[in-house]
Amino acid sequence: MSDRSLSSSHLAPFLAAAAGVACLSLMDALMKGASLASGVYTATVLRSLIGAALIAPFWLWKRPSWPVWPVMKLHLERGVVSAFMAFSFFYALTKLPLAEAIALSFIAPLIALYLARVLLQETVSKRAVIASVLGLAGTLVILAGRLGRGEFTEDALLGLAALAFSALLYAYNFIVIRRQSQVAGPVEIATFHSGVGGLVLLVFAPFAWRNPQIETLGAIAASGMLTVAGAMAIAWAYARAQAQALVPIEYSGFVWASMLGWAFFREPVSVPTIAGAVLIVTGCWLAARREPARPVAPTP
Repeated sequence: MSDRSLSSSHLAPFLAAAAGVACLSLMDALMKGASLASGVYTATVLRSLIGAALIAPFWLWKRPSWPVWPVMKLHLERGVVSAFMAFSFFYALTKLPLAEAIALSFIAPLIALYLARVLLQETVSKRAVIASVLGLAGTLVILAGRLGRGEFTEDALLGLAALAFSALLYAYNFIVIRRQSQVAGPVEIATFHSGVGGLVLLVFAPFAWRNPQIETLGAIAASGMLTVAGAMAIAWAYARAQAQALVPIEYSGFVWASMLGWAFFREPVSVPTIAGAVLIVTGCWLAARREPARPVAPTP
């Protein structure tokens, strides 16, 4: 195999993860608008069910056998975790600016980096630690520039509490994704991710359902499609690279959030935002670099 092929093979999981993050960042922006217009619960349930309806035919077309119980347990586990993770996160988006919410959510990849050591027995390299520190430093620079200009209202505190809860679930979600990706394909994972999550939330429909506004249905449908695309890309990436190497790619979501926050909600992009984005991208680049090969001593 040529050096070019080896390089492409090495970069492919990182490019797939980056594409997945971009899809999910656009989904976040659309879901913020839909949640404000039609309610967080309604938008979240419809997004999951639409995503399941879009991806399930591709899974069924392959005429698969039903997942064995150990695999099904992973699907159910991630579906339940993702349902409440998504609801709490979208609730936070209605209370906080998009870019700030994304920046604060970066505590989740940092937690996941070390959960991977405990639960997956992955070795946390110095490079991965440095990359995560750079990403965290970038978010702190941005927060210092943004949060320093405002006051903490009751809505902001509610948003922060919901975001903290979502971040804890998101960190554990990384670990489940890694386990899923070893035993199931991206299409199967995306099908059960959306389907189980939607069905779990549907239980609360008698208490929380609000009829959605017609103009928001298109945004929710697009969110469902972006969720499926992002979930498949990330599942494919995690099947081919370690979680501790891919986690810093999540920081690129803030770059997207800054641009989408301005485009959709006219949130300004400040100098601290640009400085933080540079640190975040640097961390992602550092994580994607290949570790130098160590020379092997000749066998006597």
